[in-house]
Amino acid sequence: MMINFPGIAKLKTKQVVFQEIFSAADPATLEQLKELSSKRRAIEVSINESSYLTEAIAREMSGGLTSRYEQEIQKLEQYLPLLYNLVCHLNLAYRNSRGAYSKSDLKIAWSSSLTSTCFTHFRGTKYFEIDDLMFELGMVLFLYGAMLRERALELLQTDLVQSATLFRKAAGVYQHLAEFILPFLRPKPAIKQPPEYVAGVASVMSLLCLAEAQAVTAKKAEEKGNTQSLLSKLHYGVRDFLREALDVLQSASKECKDISSSFMDFIRSSEMLHELKSYKYLAESLMNEGKIGGAIGVLRHALTNSEKNTPKEESWRLVLKQVKEELTRLLQKYEHENDFVWREKIPNHHDLPFPQATKIVSSIPYFLRVTETKLVFKT
Repeated sequence: MMINFPGIAKLKTKQVVFQEIFSAADPATLEQLKELSSKRRAIEVSINESSYLTEAIAREMSGGLTSRYEQEIQKLEQYLPLLYNLVCHLNLAYRNSRGAYSKSDLKIAWSSSLTSTCFTHFRGTKYFEIDDLMFELGMVLFLYGAMLRERALELLQTDLVQSATLFRKAAGVYQHLAEFILPFLRPKPAIKQPPEYVAGVASVMSLLCLAEAQAVTAKKAEEKGNTQSLLSKLHYGVRDFLREALDVLQSASKECKDISSSFMDFIRSSEMLHELKSYKYLAESLMNEGKIGGAIGVLRHALTNSEKNTPKEESWRLVLKQVKEELTRLLQKYEHENDFVWREKIPNHHDLPFPQATKIVSSIPYFLRVTETKLVFKT
């Protein structure tokens, strides 16, 4: 059982025609710029939902991929090496004091899916515009991670192993973005930047994907019938990933103040969900050891503590309500048995056992590939 924050991958962008911005010095470079524009255009029309392709044609063009998210991932994987090659050559041109373009010609515009004001009814989609190709690289990498995550969510009902792997891949993409791309960008204090362009938010996404990968692993362990003790530790490990993500997000919100409060609420609600599940399995483990008093105390503590967080989203409230009702029924059962059979004393709060966290997932490292095709610009 998981809850989801929909729409993280719903970014939009405005068209970029690279050959009209960068001055190619030879036909090969011009051809590369045209290919780059073509690959980006395929992404633009898809995420902007302006494509007129039928599902059959889109499937044929992707080599038979039936999932929309798989198709998007393929497009991004074809575009990123070309884009990174351009970034590397432009950096070289600057180091050699050769200007490849005028900054006034470069207009990179992306929307955000994590702001509280990403859409207005009167103005439509809100775009952030920065005249820096690194903005393009950062946003495309964020989108790539989001698409991997969406595909992982899509596979939850059919392939838990592949779902967990994709969550880990997404975590690696966001970790690369947080550690090797965003921290080294030149600060632009006068320009508003979307949350997706903040290193702390990328770190949050990496931790979130790791939490989701471990949640899937815990679900697989439940299906295998693993011990309640192990299941408690796995779910508390998910809770710890999410607690760390929330701490990082609160810090990142000082740098980018327009982060959606619903996103924070989602992480808090997910944290509470897995904390409750951890306490449930801990109580069952204690019961198996004949410690019914401890089991009752643990369940009472968990239910009392859960009242501190009430999600704003109705679907999240319903999921938490369902888990709380499950814990309540288990508590009533144990209390009834204790009253008539065991008559064991309930430990006070300070003497209660608490869940221990075990983290068994890690990110799959991501490295930006480059085409290594030489690009030559006019000086």
